[in-house]
Amino acid sequence: MNVLPSALPDVLIIEPKVFGDDRGYFFESYNAREFAEKTGINIRFVQDNHTRSARNVLRGLHYQIQQPQGKLVRVTAGNVHDVVVDLRKSSPAFGQSAAISLSAENRRMLWIPPGFAHGYLVVSEYAEFLYKTTDYWAPAHERCIAWNDPHLNIAWPLQGTPQLSAKDRNGVPFLAAEVFP
Repeated sequence: MNVLPSALPDVLIIEPKVFGDDRGYFFESYNAREFAEKTGINIRFVQDNHTRSARNVLRGLHYQIQQPQGKLVRVTAGNVHDVVVDLRKSSPAFGQSAAISLSAENRRMLWIPPGFAHGYLVVSEYAEFLYKTTDYWAPAHERCIAWNDPHLNIAWPLQGTPQLSAKDRNGVPFLAAEVFP
């Protein structure tokens, strides 16, 4: 596995070693020992989630203000434009965002520690998105920042109007959002 820094502190791009031949390919999508050795992060995942979404579905920007979740995310089919926003007031990157293309083809994963909002836009016909979390889903503590907040000024590669859930249509402005210390 190769670990690369992202544009935001503590957010890491993970590139697995892929072994291929004329039959296809194989790679370990997660190995706790190697993850800890290569990243210096010793964590325990408690929940795996899997979504399938059509082109132009935008999910986010989500986080949990209590029981914050670290996430290891990847795409197993299709391509997404993945975005993270630093919500840690003590961070020099507070309020900044970073984006990365995650796809079944590039097999990249993204480690998003607690303290970040996360969202993605499906840019292929459809995408299947998998993520491991370090804490359980806690609906009472779930928060959503408006995907199109002018303060964040995220450059989503939209083709028309995004498909949004009711929760995502009602995201709060960044300046009114609950954040982390």
